[in-house]
Amino acid sequence: MNRGRSGGDVFQALADPTRREVIRCLSEEGPVTATGLASRLPVSRQAVAKHLDVLEEAGLVVSEREGRERRFRLSPAPMADAASWMASMGSQWDERLERLRQVLSESS
Repeated sequence: MNRGRSGGDVFQALADPTRREVIRCLSEEGPVTATGLASRLPVSRQAVAKHLDVLEEAGLVVSEREGRERRFRLSPAPMADAASWMASMGSQWDERLERLRQVLSESS
């Protein structure tokens, strides 16, 4: 995964529905502050800030100072890495299941 983070960090960060909603908002609206996100979500600004910290630690978002606030934007590389890994695992399972199907059809 990107910048030395583990894939587990990415999956753990994405396991929370509020963090997935933060990701969705950022993907649709672009860079935004924690205050801006809090106005769109049913959680406090403090809760949004904590979720953003987790997402930033996993490498899924990056922040830039803008005056007194920070603007957050998506960092897509870790998500692309996770999607690639899932596709690879899916392909491996498809191959295994196909081999199993062949063995079972030969034995019947």
